[in-house]
Amino acid sequence: MSDLIEPFDRAARRRARDRAAGDFGHYAFLKDALTADLVERLAGLGPPPARVLDLGAHDGRLAALLPESETVATDPGFRFAKAAAGVMCDEDRLPFGRGCFDAVLSAASLHSVNDLPGALVQIRQVLKPGGVFLAAFVGGASLADLRARLLAAETARRDGASPRFLPMVDPREAPGLLQRAGFVEPVVDVHARTVRYPGAAAMLADLRGMGESNVLHARSRAPLSRADAAAFHAAAEAAAEADGRHPVQLEIVTMTGRAPPLK
Repeated sequence: MSDLIEPFDRAARRRARDRAAGDFGHYAFLKDALTADLVERLAGLGPPPARVLDLGAHDGRLAALLPESETVATDPGFRFAKAAAGVMCDEDRLPFGRGCFDAVLSAASLHSVNDLPGALVQIRQVLKPGGVFLAAFVGGASLADLRARLLAAETARRDGASPRFLPMVDPREAPGLLQRAGFVEPVVDVHARTVRYPGAAAMLADLRGMGESNVLHARSRAPLSRADAAAFHAAAEAAAEADGRHPVQLEIVTMTGRAPPLK
């Protein structure tokens, strides 16, 4: 796929993750929650896998939860890949041969992959026959309120708004993506998660700390203007709950599938 038509700027994504790497532990609550859930699901599928690919590993914290497995980490960011003693690569450009892994796990990473169908095909190919794929990422209607507030803040001052939020994977399409990639026994489920912040500034700081700043190719290179930022913060304050905290709604999409067994 040409970089000219890809939705996400690969270089900007690497830079965002590199900026987040040094202090990621302070912002890893979502990564930790999704990782723990995937490990619990994996344990329910059989004995510990011998060799696991941690796809989009961030700092490689999954390995500590799988002490009986050899874990190979990958991340698009150089500093994360180095921290995890892993391989720097995008999730849709895997450098591994066929049948290398008994399981592939990915927590909080696949939502910003340029070629998700292609990534799923490659994941299935690097799995051994019968190997397990588990992924959890933000999708669906996540950040809908935040999107609406920022859109209102920008369009109130000018015609149109800059692309500032990543497109989200529709959970209804996820089973078909798994099937087309060649997985068997595909399962997709969605659950809601609410994060409550003391203010809009803390919310935006979390996004940056997670490495989730705007990496769209179509993004404006200019930062949000002071007037737009002030309008956004005012809209956020108006939507705060009675205790002054700001709820952010997330939809977590979890995908499970197996590579076809040998016939």
